[in-house]
Amino acid sequence: MSIVLTGNDLTFDQLYAVALGNEPVSLAPAAVTRMRASRAVVDRLVARNETAYGINTGFGKLASVRISAEQVRQLQINLVRSHVSGVGTPLSAPETRAMMLLRANALAKGLSGIRPVVVETLCTMLNAGVHPVIPSQGSVGASGDLAPLAHLAQVVIGEGEAFLKHEKLPGGEALKLAGITPVALEAKEGLSLLNGTQGMLALLSLALLEADTLADTADVAASLSLDALRGSPGAFDARIMHARAYAGAGKTARNLAHLNEGSQIRESHRAPDKDTRVQDAYSLRCTPQVHGAVRDSLLQARETALVELNSATDNPLVFSSGRSSERPGNETFDGQGDIVSGGNFHGQPLAMAADQVAIAIATLGGIAERRVEQMTNPLTSMLPAFLTPDPGLNSGFMIAQVTAAALTSENRALATPHSVDSISTSGNQEDYVSMGMSGARRLERMLYNLRHILAIELLCACQGIDLLAPLQTGALAKKAYDAVRAASPKLTADRPLAPDINAISNLVARGTIAKILH
Repeated sequence: MSIVLTGNDLTFDQLYAVALGNEPVSLAPAAVTRMRASRAVVDRLVARNETAYGINTGFGKLASVRISAEQVRQLQINLVRSHVSGVGTPLSAPETRAMMLLRANALAKGLSGIRPVVVETLCTMLNAGVHPVIPSQGSVGASGDLAPLAHLAQVVIGEGEAFLKHEKLPGGEALKLAGITPVALEAKEGLSLLNGTQGMLALLSLALLEADTLADTADVAASLSLDALRGSPGAFDARIMHARAYAGAGKTARNLAHLNEGSQIRESHRAPDKDTRVQDAYSLRCTPQVHGAVRDSLLQARETALVELNSATDNPLVFSSGRSSERPGNETFDGQGDIVSGGNFHGQPLAMAADQVAIAIATLGGIAERRVEQMTNPLTSMLPAFLTPDPGLNSGFMIAQVTAAALTSENRALATPHSVDSISTSGNQEDYVSMGMSGARRLERMLYNLRHILAIELLCACQGIDLLAPLQTGALAKKAYDAVRAASPKLTADRPLAPDINAISNLVARGTIAKILH
């Protein structure tokens, strides 16, 4: 697909296509017209030598300092250079591409007072694979992600560093090799490139994509664990779900019932001569309620991010009310309109959404680890200790459960909310900040941990089912079992399990397990 930016209708599928699939990007003609209209308002103000924040004043605490007309261009260059203060591991190529696309789309709304060439340059950079080197640390999510966006903007003007075909080069050299002319910044354009939430939004959007995959994977893993523990699907009855009608719980309950349909293990458990549990442990019985709450929480976070995808988040915003002359494509604008300062750059909505996703990830890993404990503990599993046929001589999955516990504990610590933290910056002008970038940045690590927790659950569940042979799990769940066994054979005697855990984690990351539900 070719993505045409209007500033108003970017979708997550389009974002992922550009960030992960390198789809081409262009600027819509209607967006060009809107941008030219808002730019005329800025040009008119500069020509009249009127005062407006960020156009001919200093920034932040220095907003009261007036800048002369002769220094307006240098002001924008100085702004970009001074804000290039990030540190830490650079963002990945997908994260950088997502950030570039989101900034281009926000500017395409035509409320930033900048020329179309700025957005066209960002689009050309994306299409040519020129990716600015953007350190991941340095934003407090107040006036947006200032430092990360400054590293992006630095390459737009031919400075900084960038990757071109995986080679790190000076920004100007990368543009030259790609045949791209650096932008000579005019009034407000440096500020518009820096002022926005696109760093945290890029990381949050990509995290949501994987979190959805892991929610489906967790349902599949839970279905296998349910059979390995000879649990009852009675708690997933549709009437129970209807009595407390959360959408996420209903979806997980339907998934579990479908996955275990036709299970021979379940049918043998129904036999009157078998020991039966009246009720299963919460980590089995309450799977729909817990997984469902995760699903609903992820959906709420996605709805927040969807609003942000097509929002103007810089300051001040430029609202054109003037008229144009001549035919479309050759309009001239009279520059009538308003330049209004506000706070759309503040990252609080996204910071809170990132906290919500972090809690969801930690929750999903927490209940998965409890199912691992249920399966490896002979007091609860009704299986050989630690799922090994010869416990004592062999330790089986004893330490795999310890690894799951370690990852779970780490995720709980990482889930500590960031959005309630604030450190005053910029001479107390920016006295309440969101910490949204750090809140979004920790999600990658949490997702990594969750992938491995689910991989351990899948391995344990498949081993438990093997120990119940010749009985087999449900037809759909069997597809997941077969996928796991293709990468990791049954454990008959102790062997290093790290390669198995990593192999199944890779299956999870590729969406192989989640796709069984679709």
